Amino acid sequence: MEKEGALMTEARVPSAREAAEAWESLFRAQVSVMRRLLADDIWGDLSMREYDVLFTLALAPEETLRLRELNENILMAQSSLSRMVERLEKRGFVRRHPSPDDGRGVLVSLTEEGSAIQKELGRRHVRSIAHYVGPAMDAEELVQLRQLTERLRAAQAEIDDV
Repeated sequence: MEKEGALMTEARVPSAREAAEAWESLFRAQVSVMRRLLADDIWGDLSMREYDVLFTLALAPEETLRLRELNENILMAQSSLSRMVERLEKRGFVRRHPSPDDGRGVLVSLTEEGSAIQKELGRRHVRSIAHYVGPAMDAEELVQLRQLTERLRAAQAEIDDV
């Protein structure tokens, strides 16, 4: 139900076409911004995907996640992520270690060096995002966009697979 003034109205269920058009628009907007971000000369020796791994770990409690949890937040096949984590470990940015709760589980932690490079690149990345996204919308629209995308993401846990 939507609240409109003092009246409550039933929310209209969107058609399949409306849902597809909204998704297409969101996806194409994301692609156009991502292409620009990928082309930016801010990544140094890291790829944007490697940065995403460091960023995801930086958001985690104690900068550590199970490899499976990391994979849930990264759009990449598990085998590709495992190889990337191995390369990042060789460079000193992450550390893999066994889970104390489950000997078969692997934890991935951000190292001090990984945290430092993530913060450095993160500042540049935020400036680029602000440059490409900021002029397109006002502050209220950006808040609304964030709320809508968070709602879409959270709802996926409750929606059955096709």
